[in-house]
Amino acid sequence: MGSPYTHPASDGTDVCHRSRPERVLAVRAALPDRYRVLVEIGAGLGLRQGEAFGLSMEDIDFDAEIVHVRRQVKMVRTKLCFALPKGRKVREVPLPSSVAKALRQHVEFLAPVPVTMPWDDPRPPQTPVEAKHRRPRTYNLLVTGREHKAINRNYFNSSVWKPALAEAGVIAALEESAPDGSRAWEPSREHGYHALRHFYASEQLEAGESVVSLARWLGHSDPGFTLRKYAHFLPRAGARGGAALDAVFA
Repeated sequence: MGSPYTHPASDGTDVCHRSRPERVLAVRAALPDRYRVLVEIGAGLGLRQGEAFGLSMEDIDFDAEIVHVRRQVKMVRTKLCFALPKGRKVREVPLPSSVAKALRQHVEFLAPVPVTMPWDDPRPPQTPVEAKHRRPRTYNLLVTGREHKAINRNYFNSSVWKPALAEAGVIAALEESAPDGSRAWEPSREHGYHALRHFYASEQLEAGESVVSLARWLGHSDPGFTLRKYAHFLPRAGARGGAALDAVFA
């Protein structure tokens, strides 16, 4: 039986990571208010989790309808720091009007918080070069935790995301608790925050966007990788071209 967070493909098989829009909205509704906009950031912009946590107000160009993906919140041995996005590549992503509206509403509800952390490596520097490279930087983060600090992914995934998945009916809570008394959940790796990124990719392809454009927006260096990963979401091969020729020769 397929997951309630997926829908069957046309050939009857389950498509992993293809979230139903209603499930995405249900998970969003189950999140605490301060975290809800992370759903729009993941499903509407395709950002990775660390990139969503590192998004600042200065990265949003509402007039140009562009989001600049310039950094991520990275964890190094349980400590957080800022760093370049995965692959050390910055990029630009189109800003849909619905996501822009959600970002504006979030900022009205919770003002961005200036957060200062080391760059790239939180460990104490051992040389002047390391000290210069790792010097702390401050960004006005759009989404922060309850203590107004950068979000720790371990806390978010276990204490915020999984409870929301359970409330939305995507996963079930296990009856027994963990040895330390904390709540235990059924395995849900395929339903992690990255599922929103897959949702974004699938929606873009099914809407007819090119693989080359999608690869650039996702931060993939090779469009071939994007094609291999998401080819099953492409519209039926030849359908649109055939329809265009039919229009000519009908």
